Amino acid sequence: MKTYLECLPCFVEQALRASRIATSDKTKIKQVLDEVGCMIREIPMENTPAESGIRVYGKIREITGVADPYREIKRQHIREAQTLYPELEKMIEESDDPLLTAIRLAIAGNVIDLGINKTFNIVQDVKKILVRDFGIFDYEVFKEQLDRAKTILYLGDNAGESVFDKLLIQQLKKPVVYAVRTAPIINDVTLEEARLSGLDEVATLIDSGSPAPGIIMRYATPQFLEIYQKADIVISKGQGNYEGLSDEKRSIFFLLKAKCPVIAHHLGVQEGDIVLKAINL
Repeated sequence: MKTYLECLPCFVEQALRASRIATSDKTKIKQVLDEVGCMIREIPMENTPAESGIRVYGKIREITGVADPYREIKRQHIREAQTLYPELEKMIEESDDPLLTAIRLAIAGNVIDLGINKTFNIVQDVKKILVRDFGIFDYEVFKEQLDRAKTILYLGDNAGESVFDKLLIQQLKKPVVYAVRTAPIINDVTLEEARLSGLDEVATLIDSGSPAPGIIMRYATPQFLEIYQKADIVISKGQGNYEGLSDEKRSIFFLLKAKCPVIAHHLGVQEGDIVLKAINL
């Protein structure tokens, strides 16, 4: 997926938000905005937005001196999600279709995205998504593929939602490899947060190699590439991974909520829709 004009002011808004979290020094914040603003002139529009995010957040780290501005916020989101875990687990167990309920909850966790959302309410969004119609609903083919699958690669997105990913992984009932970002960026999940979420209890954790807020294949480690190519099913969570992988040639199932007009338009759905989309089957 390429970068759209609407992505450019979003980069500046994200830079302002992250800089304010990293520092209270207004001079440094202004410098970040100045340099990100100048950087926009050089951003290749054929690149994915996630790939451009590497440059934006690299500039924030360079100027503020803070490598992981969202570190404490990520931990807070994980704690908040974990307090809901027993109730959500019970909800899955008592549902008519536990797998579908787990998918809905995994997508509900996708609202925890500080690259897009300024505010969110986990409980309210969970309740809404449990009854919301899907904009794209490739569930039957997902179940067919899952029945035949022996190996699954699951691509993580945000740290807080990784707790919700654990619920879905338990319902897949197959060996799962869970891939994370290679370094902190926005509030995305790294190995540190994946372990805090307890994902090492249900999946094998690997570093994807991608430092972007999404999987960018040219950064992928040899280990990730081998698993990606051999996995019977690839499950991709969130908008950033969709940005990086929507043009891939292998089969992928995308789970996300369309949280911005650009992604919604690219998918052919309404902003706010939830999506289970299969490609290249």
